[in-house]
Amino acid sequence: MIVDELFADYLSRPNVRQPILTQYCDGRRVSCPNWMTQWGSKALGDQGYTPIEILRYYYGDDMYINTAQEISGIPSSWPGYTLEIGSSGDKVRQMQEQLNVIAGAYPAIPKIEADGIYGPATAASVEVFQSVFGLPQTGTVDYRTWYKISEIYVGVSRIAELV
Repeated sequence: MIVDELFADYLSRPNVRQPILTQYCDGRRVSCPNWMTQWGSKALGDQGYTPIEILRYYYGDDMYINTAQEISGIPSSWPGYTLEIGSSGDKVRQMQEQLNVIAGAYPAIPKIEADGIYGPATAASVEVFQSVFGLPQTGTVDYRTWYKISEIYVGVSRIAELV
């Protein structure tokens, strides 16, 4: 989903610390002169404008799209590379531990040894997780899968705290 891809993105201007307010309306039922609109941005996209070019068209040339390195509320940020067979380390162990907690609530997902080594059993467990949650079944943990595991882990953990 596009939301997963843009989850960590935010807008900024140089030397401005507060969040950038952007408003968006359809431009037909709700009028917002000189602001970005659904159909206005679509027309620019149809002309080949990139997302940043569309934003700058409406909000000025000093607008930038950034990606947060770490997102609060999520146990740990994505390592910056796809975890796959042969990967090892703390990020693999953390992901394995989270998958095991999720497997407690979703028994179709096989529990695995949280040893920090991404082997065939981890890949198989990830693939089932991806199947259950509608992700491409690659058996690898890319950005989208990492944050889906984190999201489900947080949800399952909070449910466990309430019981």
